[in-house]
Amino acid sequence: MRKILFIINRKAGTDREKRLEGIIRRYLTPKAFSVEITHLEYLGHGTDLAKAAVANGTDTVVAVGGDGSINEIAQGLVGSDTALAIIPLGSGNGLARALKIPLKVSRALEVIADGRRQAIDVGYANEYLFLSNAGVGFDALVADQFRHKTKRGLWGYAKLVIKSFNSYKGPSYEIDVDGKSLQERAFLLTVANGNQFGYEFKLAPTANVFDGKLDLCVVPPIKFLGLIPIGLYSLLGNIDKTRYMQHYTGETIVVKSKELQHLQVDGDAVPLKEDGKVAFRIHPAALQVIVNRT
Repeated sequence: MRKILFIINRKAGTDREKRLEGIIRRYLTPKAFSVEITHLEYLGHGTDLAKAAVANGTDTVVAVGGDGSINEIAQGLVGSDTALAIIPLGSGNGLARALKIPLKVSRALEVIADGRRQAIDVGYANEYLFLSNAGVGFDALVADQFRHKTKRGLWGYAKLVIKSFNSYKGPSYEIDVDGKSLQERAFLLTVANGNQFGYEFKLAPTANVFDGKLDLCVVPPIKFLGLIPIGLYSLLGNIDKTRYMQHYTGETIVVKSKELQHLQVDGDAVPLKEDGKVAFRIHPAALQVIVNRT
């Protein structure tokens, strides 16, 4: 019998939780699955629950929430035989989209019941794990401001972008990609593991969580109207073929700048322990994930 633990982010809402639990038990019947359902109670709880699940021999831990909760839960599963599965209930759902996990709960449960596993790469930005992407540019600044907002979603994020844009100049960075040195000014400096940044935006269209590489995306300083083509080409999935972005790949990427103050991992702002420097590295095939067959 397959042992599955569901960890639900309480931001889903109480009524929604009750409906979710009913749907889960309908799709994963007691004859074939031993199902336990629990909830996140505090920051870091997902990691603690995941580590306990590994120790208990749990086959699959299901993260029910957005990219932030998925990241937290994955931290407790890296390097283990316990697989991560996803029911995407976040705003952007970057990792779920990259893995082609259905956004509809019932269909995501079908994928979990099917149980097909594949090991994906994980990235680290200094000591912080990321599954989709991490960045030090304008996206990191906005992520730092976004964490103080009670209202989430694409429109809230867009308002912060508009508000913060004019005061952001785009620092000059020293970059090392597997020993190759670069010097670039950048509006966005993002390192991607997967191709999705959420909401179907693909800043790194060719990035792949199975290829053992990180993709460095450098968007030079732009004027405000430049956001329109960047957004459009990201949605179309061909920004890497335009003048709006420079693209590099590597296993280790070190970024330095006197103006480097912010870091985001999977869309969440995290503190910088060492000002002015972030080292990104890839750990190939480090996390077992339940993936879609199609």
